[in-house]
Amino acid sequence: MTLNPRQTALLEAVRSQGFASIEELARKFGVTLQTVRRDVNLLAENGMLARFHGGVRIDGSTTENIAYRQRQVLHADGKARIARAVARAVPEGCSLILNIGTTVEEIARALVHHRGLRVITNNLNVANILADNPECEVIVAGGVLRSRDRGIVGEATVDFIRQFKVDIGLIGISGIEGDGTLRDFDFREVKVARTIIEQSREVWLAADASKFNRQAMVELGHLEQVDRLFTDQAPRPPFERILQDSGVKCVVAAE
Repeated sequence: MTLNPRQTALLEAVRSQGFASIEELARKFGVTLQTVRRDVNLLAENGMLARFHGGVRIDGSTTENIAYRQRQVLHADGKARIARAVARAVPEGCSLILNIGTTVEEIARALVHHRGLRVITNNLNVANILADNPECEVIVAGGVLRSRDRGIVGEATVDFIRQFKVDIGLIGISGIEGDGTLRDFDFREVKVARTIIEQSREVWLAADASKFNRQAMVELGHLEQVDRLFTDQAPRPPFERILQDSGVKCVVAAE
């Protein structure tokens, strides 16, 4: 489904808080309770929100990620800013590995005019986006295709990526815990991301502000393994200290 700007903003507001009342949303967006209820009903019918008495929430499961279509519209502005900041930092004529995730796909769109890139990816969406750039060589990893998001995972993917050593490994993440632990939901995807970290001279992490303090089941690594973090809001305590202690350069994408 296609959301209008208000519905997208409403979804992002609920996602950032975890829940919200109908009255709170009506005040926030300056619309009637009836308008909010119509928006909420539409979003709930499409599996993007869950209703409870007087309000709405997004389930905070540690075992299952939010649906791909929902993640595409969540924090879209922040992801676009992150993507532009990453693209400004990526030099032409370098090698990269790009993994799975809607933020990484937005970064691929921001790289379509770069020249001389060699990109290895386990994400068919990234490959399709960068295929429009004649100045970019795209190498697609083999493995098991996840139909829900066109990510490629599995042991064959790990073995394939181990053949390369690249300038920049650019990864997304589902959650960053308060001690700096990086987490995701699919252990097969995590194994690929760990290999990307191992095979990259620099590791860049792209994560919007909603990923901080978000829980997920599988441990991927720690912020101290990251060279640069690209995000859309200045990290709050304790992350500011953790980033500093870990020697991570934090790039906050401005409005």
